[in-house]
Amino acid sequence: MKLLRTNSTNPEFRELVGRLDADLAERDGEEHAFYHQYNGLEGLDRAVVYYLEGQAVGCGALKVFDPNAVEIKRMFTDPEYRGKGIAAGVLKELELWAAADGFTRMVLETGLRNPEAIGLYEKYGYRRIPNFEPYVGVANSVCFEKRL
Repeated sequence: MKLLRTNSTNPEFRELVGRLDADLAERDGEEHAFYHQYNGLEGLDRAVVYYLEGQAVGCGALKVFDPNAVEIKRMFTDPEYRGKGIAAGVLKELELWAAADGFTRMVLETGLRNPEAIGLYEKYGYRRIPNFEPYVGVANSVCFEKRL
């Protein structure tokens, strides 16, 4: 197992994000276009890739949300490797990185059609908050926060 701190130009990160986008397109259906516009790779100068036996199997990234907070973006684990703690490992590394860079809060948005993600965040101490922009009023969206 290896965790690599990188950025959104990393080819393996980009490949995993492509697979994430395909998964979300299937889950979100017609709403995917709305969400996709907020999930570009620009501004993701903190990305983590999780390697198992030399293969990239999970990822996540951070985007500055405000002077004190970063937003978790592009979390994904290869379906063949789910349930092995990979997402938890990526999440912990992102939290450590954010804290080391002086951020005091993590925020994120996920969809109600992604119960695995909701379970992960709740398990690791994230609490639901009112939806932030641009997700205010979006019925499928749920937002979370964790203080570091």
